[in-house]
Amino acid sequence: MAMDVVDYRILGAEMQYVELELDPGEAAVGEAGSLFFMDDGISMDTVFGDGSGGAGGGFFGKLVGAGKRLVTGESLFTTVYTNTTHQKQRVAFAAPFPGKIVAMDLRRLGGMLICQKESFLCAARGVSLGIFFQQKLSVGFFGGEGFVMQMLEGDGTAFVHAGGSIVQSDLQPGQALMVDTGCLVACTPNVNFEIRYVGKIKTALFGGEGLFLARLTGPGTVWLQSLPFSRLASRVFAAAPQAGGHRREEGGLLGGLAGGAAGGSLLGGLLGGDDE
Repeated sequence: MAMDVVDYRILGAEMQYVELELDPGEAAVGEAGSLFFMDDGISMDTVFGDGSGGAGGGFFGKLVGAGKRLVTGESLFTTVYTNTTHQKQRVAFAAPFPGKIVAMDLRRLGGMLICQKESFLCAARGVSLGIFFQQKLSVGFFGGEGFVMQMLEGDGTAFVHAGGSIVQSDLQPGQALMVDTGCLVACTPNVNFEIRYVGKIKTALFGGEGLFLARLTGPGTVWLQSLPFSRLASRVFAAAPQAGGHRREEGGLLGGLAGGAAGGSLLGGLLGGDDE
């Protein structure tokens, strides 16, 4: 199936979104729940599978595409946005949490990209969403992402979202990089990905780091994120009120008075800023 070549703009700072400009007849594929806005001339169609039309087409091809998405933890259905008018139309997709959106030109990357599950945001029609199985048991057991990662194939442009800031590193043959297992966003398929044991229990118990790190060996290109969503979620959970649903205020004394008033009294409500 022919790939659609779309114009795009990545806008925003901490919370970015990507705006695609579709020519008449062009279409884009978006992950469920990622739509931001679209022009009136864009039609939406929820399809079974990844919406690429690959795997031979027909019902069997759709079934294969849906099965791949189910294995990677995604929805069985994908939404396709098509420009049904005779002029250019826009459709935009927003990032789910603070970070950066990166445009991946699969044609320049050799037609394939391996990425973390749930990092895919949207793509031009024709990009196939598949699965990639890690070959090493250590990656599956200790790599944080398991055996299964997403595989993007085709000649079009795909958009991947990463948390925090993103770093692109071009590894030379034999050059290795040690990273936290959750910080890997994507890599070209020729990068060797294995898990190394840190070897120091004291560091794991008291240093705040895990027992395992990912060792990425070139040649190839890797993309890293400074704030994995799992790390963000754990910090939010740690800072959340642990009992009774009360807010935990900053500022020491006022927070203690507001949160410690028996039964959520008027004094606690006033100091905490809650309406009674």
